[in-house]
Order: sequence, then structure tokens, then C-alpha cells
Amino acid sequence: MKKTLYIPGLLTLVLVCSLVLSGTGQAACRNPNLVRGDGLRITPAAMRITPAAMSGGIEIAWFGHSFFQITSSKGTRIITDPFGYMGFPMPQVWPHVVTVGREQGNHNNVGLAHGNPLILRGMKMWGGEWNEINTTFRDVLIYNVPIHTRSWRDSLKGTAFVFEMDGLCILHTGDLGEPFNKDQLNLIGHVDILLVPIGGRFAMNPENAKKVVEQLKPGIAVPMHYYNNTLVLDSFLDVPYRKRFFESNTFSASKDTLPPPTEIFIPRVVWYGRDYD
Repeated sequence: MKKTLYIPGLLTLVLVCSLVLSGTGQAACRNPNLVRGDGLRITPAAMRITPAAMSGGIEIAWFGHSFFQITSSKGTRIITDPFGYMGFPMPQVWPHVVTVGREQGNHNNVGLAHGNPLILRGMKMWGGEWNEINTTFRDVLIYNVPIHTRSWRDSLKGTAFVFEMDGLCILHTGDLGEPFNKDQLNLIGHVDILLVPIGGRFAMNPENAKKVVEQLKPGIAVPMHYYNNTLVLDSFLDVPYRKRFFESNTFSASKDTLPPPTEIFIPRVVWYGRDYD
């Protein structure tokens, strides 16, 4: 049975923290239809950056599984769901921010990060309840969206994160187990770059991942959380979208060069774990 996710507390927090009277344009990420009337509109703090910065490029590096590093044009580095030892090389990273969408060893190895980064955990009580995150760090707006993941027997709680930088909206869906419901879509708003799991073990299978791409219609969709299972990847790629395979684990994007239709980007990572048939 599909679960209905009720998140009135988070929705209230998002609206209260984000509503300002403004003469500027609509927010890039959150759905402007969430709030109507009285001249109020959702304008995240990250949208107050200069027009020149908004057209700057970002860099996204994929280390495998759900672990990415997202770097803004101003050099702000964010890593997501850092893994422990699981079959991928362990990268050397010096992030400003670490986000954790699931309290599990393949997603919460925050000790991997050098320096003294801000740690944003989507869950509290080690996965028992959702945290409410809505903050601006330097030039990046970060907020979370509650989700349910999958396990062998039941659904578990997890968190997706939205990052707004350089005029782009990047959604890391975490270990999303099923397509988004209406409340979640309203919290997410517009998406330019989608990082979506396709593996089907503790997260969505390729068919549900395709549905999420259809729901959000991003400019770029990046599959994750499939180890080296090429059969799963091939199933996800069986769609009428352009595909771009990269020789490295890194690609760049900007608002000016974002593909108008959806394109699927497949970065290349090193894998030396168990083969998946």
C-alpha cells in the first residue's frame, strides 16, 4: 500500500522562513503556487545573489552510490550521503557542508570529510523522525523534503535535499522508495538537476525512477545507487531522452547551458566491489 506522507510541520516552517515581500522574480526552486495573494511570494535568500553569479557554472562530482560533491561558482562545496567502505574508492574531500539523508553506514560517514564542515542530518533519533532543515550557507540555499525509503520488509523514513545555487535547483532524492506525492512535489518545486536512485534494493527500481523524471521534468537527470549493475542502468536508460556518457566522474552545468529537454547524464566511477549479474 502506498503511504501518504503528512508533513504540515515542515510545510509551515518552509513557508514562514521563506516568505518575504519582494519585487524580484519568482523563486527558482520552490513552487510559487504554494503561496498566493497579498503580494507574498517565496524568495529564498540564495536568490539575492547577483545576476552574474546566477549564470555561473557549477560542478558535480559523483563518487558512487549516493555520494556527490556539488560545487557552486563561488567555490562552496557540498557533499551528500558520504559512504563507508563498500566497493568504491574513498575520496579525499574538504566540504563546507555535509548532508545526510539516511542514518546508515553507506550514507552517513561524515568522518570522511576533512576540515570542520556544517553537518546537516535529515533525520534525528538515528532515523526515527525527520529533522526540519531550511538554511542558507554562503551562496547556497539548502532545504529538505521528508521521504520514505525501502527495506526488505517495510518502508523507512529518509530525507531528500534541495540545493539552490547559481540559479539552479538541484534535487538529491536520497533513498526514495516511490514516486513523490503532491505534498512533496509542492515542497520541492522546480528542479533543474535530479539525482535519482535506480537500484531497486533499498530505493526505487528503474520504472519508478522513470516516473520521478516524468514528475519533475528536470533538464538533467543523473542515475545513482545502482553499484555497477548495468542491467538496471540499461533498464533506466530505456527512455526517449538523450543520454550523455562521461569518461570521468565530473560534469559542469549552468543555467545558460541547461538542456531544454531532459537529458540523462551518466558519470563514470571506479568500482572494485562485487559484480552484479
